[in-house]
Amino acid sequence: MARPSFFFYDLETSGLSSADDRIMQFAGQRTNLDLKPIGDPYNILVKLPDDTLPSPGAILTTKITPQETQSDGILESELSKTLAEEVFRPDTIIVGFNSVRFDDKFIQHLFWRNFYDPYEWQWRDGRSRWDMLDVVRMTRALRPEGINWPFTDDGKPTNRLELITKLNGISHESAHDALSDVNALIEVTRLVRDRQEKLFSYLLKMRDKREVKGLINLHSPKPFVYTSGRYGSKYNFTTVVYPLFLTKKGNVVVFDLRKNLDELLEKAKISSADKTSEKPLNNLFYPTIKELAFNRCPAVAPLGVLDQESGWEKIGLSRETVFKNLETLKNHPDFLKSLKKDFDSDEYEKKPLDVEGSLYDSFTPDEDKVRIAAVRSGTAASLADFHPNFVDERLSELLVHYKAKNFPDSLTESEAAEWRKYREARLSRQAPIFLAELKKCQETPEIMNNPEKSFLLEELLLWYQSLQELDY
Repeated sequence: MARPSFFFYDLETSGLSSADDRIMQFAGQRTNLDLKPIGDPYNILVKLPDDTLPSPGAILTTKITPQETQSDGILESELSKTLAEEVFRPDTIIVGFNSVRFDDKFIQHLFWRNFYDPYEWQWRDGRSRWDMLDVVRMTRALRPEGINWPFTDDGKPTNRLELITKLNGISHESAHDALSDVNALIEVTRLVRDRQEKLFSYLLKMRDKREVKGLINLHSPKPFVYTSGRYGSKYNFTTVVYPLFLTKKGNVVVFDLRKNLDELLEKAKISSADKTSEKPLNNLFYPTIKELAFNRCPAVAPLGVLDQESGWEKIGLSRETVFKNLETLKNHPDFLKSLKKDFDSDEYEKKPLDVEGSLYDSFTPDEDKVRIAAVRSGTAASLADFHPNFVDERLSELLVHYKAKNFPDSLTESEAAEWRKYREARLSRQAPIFLAELKKCQETPEIMNNPEKSFLLEELLLWYQSLQELDY
């Protein structure tokens, strides 16, 4: 039986969209539960597929060119195999910084494109995940003592990893290099644990959705403390909320008790002239009203934490205000019914651009699992004649893409034509955005007067030109 361990990881990507952009660097380090390193770190470049135009801004930040990934990187399918078989071992707590909202989604899409289960790595065989960003935010909001906290130039609180490390004497040689960020994250995690061990241990326990559901009990709902990036930096992203109802996705809708519903409704009436009131209620009052996902490691705590160490003052609230606003909220049952109807509507869900981004459309049926396993264990020869009758229709198209990226010689003539059509459409969709951002960068003097940055832009232009000439 494996001993429980942390695995800290970070990604550098070609852009911000987990569905449309790709991983260019993966780095990680395993530690024991005392945060002492176990084994060697991972630092892997990943070949950028030839159907992808990266964001020039992302490349200027990471300084990783597509050409560098092509010469020194591994295929996405190889990274998937490494993660599934080596990195995400049983009883591993997978840790990142903003990973639940960003990095984890890239891993999910990576596994989807490469015929691995997109979700089992997060929970199966004792695995779990944890996000240190909201842990850091809640620590700053409620128990800031013992840590030096950074501010922006205009005096706003900020929790950027490279600034926390700098102020607290932690080595962080190269921000936005994945391995450097991983090492810095381990040290910041150790800092929080050493300075505020009680809160650290509590939030580590709350990575389990069963613990979260124990706190957010809709059968006997009570206000609770919630830290989320959506609440703004003025009070360190922390407020008191009240649970309203479950959505059909299984998330809970919460109301920010910093706000008074009567006042919000009055403001909405005033704004009806510009048709703002025609928006669905869940959009009109966001983020005062928002979803909380039980399985995304939310930073939540009972109201009692505010009664200690001037907690109420730290987040700019009082018990009197919270319960006054709660009483107002309960006086609007019709509003809450309309709100639930809006949350249950599918009308405003964003649809994926193509099959590679269709991960969240539905779960893959169990009947396809044997066929999926056969794909990822297949060779060029075996996949050339492999035409399974997938129950999930998305998988047949996805298989053509998988073969094109890993075993192009295994494509039939019709499959090659299908892949070529898809690839050309994808690049045509990306090109206007890519070229506009590239042009903007080229017209920025501080970028073009920097030899390193101007070189990166030249490499991006060459990458774009090479993809136009490529044929299958």
